[in-house]
Amino acid sequence: MKKIFISWMLLAGISSFAQEAGKAGELLKNEASATEMKASKSPDERNKSFDQSRSGNTPIPQRNRNENRIKTPNYQWNRNYGYAEVFLRIPEQGFFTVEVGDQMMANGSGKFRFFDLSSGRMPISIYENGFLIYRTTLMLRNNSRMVLDFFTNEGLYLLDSYPVQNQYGFNDWNDIWNNPYGNQPGGGYNNGNAMDTQSFRHFFDTMMQNERFDDGKITMINQQMRVSMFTAAQIRDLVKSISFDNNKLALAKSMYRNCADKEHYFLVTDAFDFESSKRELMDYISKL
Repeated sequence: MKKIFISWMLLAGISSFAQEAGKAGELLKNEASATEMKASKSPDERNKSFDQSRSGNTPIPQRNRNENRIKTPNYQWNRNYGYAEVFLRIPEQGFFTVEVGDQMMANGSGKFRFFDLSSGRMPISIYENGFLIYRTTLMLRNNSRMVLDFFTNEGLYLLDSYPVQNQYGFNDWNDIWNNPYGNQPGGGYNNGNAMDTQSFRHFFDTMMQNERFDDGKITMINQQMRVSMFTAAQIRDLVKSISFDNNKLALAKSMYRNCADKEHYFLVTDAFDFESSKRELMDYISKL
């Protein structure tokens, strides 16, 4: 009987050690009881107080627990899924939930950081107290971090987008968030130098593949202008991709402030079909 007791104690000790160590390949025990799992709500559910005046708004989407579960032993991990990052700050009191692609985060701290996102067009939705209050689409680049600010009364601001070279860069986004609006060139955004040729071709090709109409193209260009400068030749190519001359003219005027080599802006006139539009653009620039 004594031997059995000692053996049981040794096994219990080994089991406890393994549980604490969490050694590789071991399935760790779920320590929540069936009663607790049935009665307890998630922190999101506990903290949100639904505003009945917003009953017509879209609630946070509920996901099936069995959705996207792996059911085959032949599954291979996709290491190249994506390496884009999105850092969002909501500097207001309240409980917010942010959804970027297939990732969702909820807290009351106002700081939301998303990693391992795929590049390209990515939807972002923002919920307050469980109800949708804002939705838009981001254009993410691989191995890059996008830093944003959101204000409930104003909207979402794209502050910066920069490459991340295998480092967390703790102070990078704090410096951007702490820089007062209007103290940076380009109307409060960190424009930096003109896009390099490879980055521009990637942006241009992505725009042409995903947007068929002028409105969509101009939206993408306006978003990129918040974080990038362009050469006159690059602006010419972007303006030339627009179908209607009045839209071309409006875009060419708005992009002048983001031109890194303004002395060559005459190149942009090659994108126009009508002489009147060329003259109007040059007249507009001469008066600035």
